[in-house]
Amino acid sequence: MARLKDISTKAPKDLDKKETKEQTLRLLNELNELQNRLYAEAKHCVLIIFQGMDASGKDGAVKNVLGQVNPMGINVTSFKTPTQEELKHDFLWRVHQHTPEKGMIAVFNRSHYEDVLITRVHRWCDDNTAKKRFRAINDFERLLVEHNSTSIFKFYLHISPEEQQERFKERMEDPAKTYKYNVNDFKEASYWDEYRKMYEDVFENCEEVPWTIVPADQNWYKEYIVAKTIVKALKELDMKYPQLEK
Repeated sequence: MARLKDISTKAPKDLDKKETKEQTLRLLNELNELQNRLYAEAKHCVLIIFQGMDASGKDGAVKNVLGQVNPMGINVTSFKTPTQEELKHDFLWRVHQHTPEKGMIAVFNRSHYEDVLITRVHRWCDDNTAKKRFRAINDFERLLVEHNSTSIFKFYLHISPEEQQERFKERMEDPAKTYKYNVNDFKEASYWDEYRKMYEDVFENCEEVPWTIVPADQNWYKEYIVAKTIVKALKELDMKYPQLEK
């Protein structure tokens, strides 16, 4: 079982930052080509899930890793507090309608996992209900993989409490980031230990598709790991451009 307190939030000390950023650029070029093949072949689809504490860099990962791909082939959904209509349905109803069709990349900035994370931290969802939701999530992800050829990537952006506070401070001081400021973020940060426990529970119980725990204190390393993970898996699909019939 993954123990977050035992996993570093930083890049390895012997890793060269400049060289790693150059590798990331090469990976992003590869990703752009792979997405073109994905879109043209239309036999597979991709779902990328970003989870993490507030200010862990989810928005930045979406922008800096996936911002170069053809916008015609990607959809990004950010899941907020459920609406009254959504609450009248099962918890996966609002999620399923945003899953990708063949040829497309769908990105979830937060996801169905919020229904077994924040809901448990604040005791809106008891443990028995959470166990039922774990089973539903595993079945849901298996459905996407087995019946729609979906490659699912689940990234937990692993940030330290100290770095989170620094980023909150930036949001208060940097005019380009003040729109992200939310006083409630400080309240949620006080539940750090509870969130960590719930994430570890998710890692253990929702491993139908494995999680990638990404050290996220340094954005350049976070982007490298995310890009490398996606590119490696997509290359294994061996996608081809359709050929004209002779």
